[in-house]
Amino acid sequence: MRQFRGSRVFPLCARAIALLVLAPVLALGAATAFTSGTGAANVNRSSSYSGGIMMASDPTGGYWTVSPAGAVTTHGVAPALGSPALSNLHLTQPIVGMAATPSGKGYWLVASDGGIFSYGDAQFYGSTGAIHLNKPIVGMAATSDGGGYWLVASDGGIFNYGDAPFYGSTGAIRLNMPIVGMSPTPDGNGYFLVAFDGGIFTFGDAGFYGSTAGWGVYAYGMIVNPANAGYAVVTANGAATVFGPGLHPNAQSAGGLQQGAYVSSQSPSGMTSFAQQTETTPTVATIYLNGSNGWATMDGSG
Repeated sequence: MRQFRGSRVFPLCARAIALLVLAPVLALGAATAFTSGTGAANVNRSSSYSGGIMMASDPTGGYWTVSPAGAVTTHGVAPALGSPALSNLHLTQPIVGMAATPSGKGYWLVASDGGIFSYGDAQFYGSTGAIHLNKPIVGMAATSDGGGYWLVASDGGIFNYGDAPFYGSTGAIRLNMPIVGMSPTPDGNGYFLVAFDGGIFTFGDAGFYGSTAGWGVYAYGMIVNPANAGYAVVTANGAATVFGPGLHPNAQSAGGLQQGAYVSSQSPSGMTSFAQQTETTPTVATIYLNGSNGWATMDGSG
């Protein structure tokens, strides 16, 4: 398997019929302003962006934003369903993610310790609130039927609840930069993880089409549009770079291939040859593949 970088860029629309995963590092960066939520703003309506960092779209129209302190703001026709701030709950850790139910009549909030807060028709299926985590939770995604959800930690560890299947994780892989978000595939049979450097990790039936790793710009999340194969990586410059079938992987690249993966038997000489051919850095992580398929060595930016 070889991974390439690049594609074309399009302006990020605030509202698309897609799944937008905003980087929880923003929330963690704002955690210094987080107290107990006692004095935080409650659920309110707004016609413009305000009061939130993470967001989730309402399938019936509109969207919600939520702050690290757990204050939810509604936009458009998205209903006000409650929040930790409105209930005057004391949060031990900041909110870092949000996901909506398929009906648009509920949503989940997740804190960095994996605590789950469910509102409306969102059901509680479990949490990592009582589990010692190696790394904090940074995001979540719901299954297409709303019967479960995944939580993802900054090391790429995946925690699945309800009817959400486990397809794999990067928890045992050394990452160049932490994971900042995830998104399921439209059919729910896989998911994507996106790292802060724009690296994309695919599991289940999620296809890899490219990434922004090595571009020198941080990634804040990703968009998966059910109508189109592929995905878009949302970067700190306010743009979303589209990757998908039919898009040349190096359309907007500069300086050649920046990221690659070598899948074969464990062979230092083979990895060195691969690195020379692709002009990438040889080693970052080595893991043994299931089913006696040999070793996979992944590199980072070249």
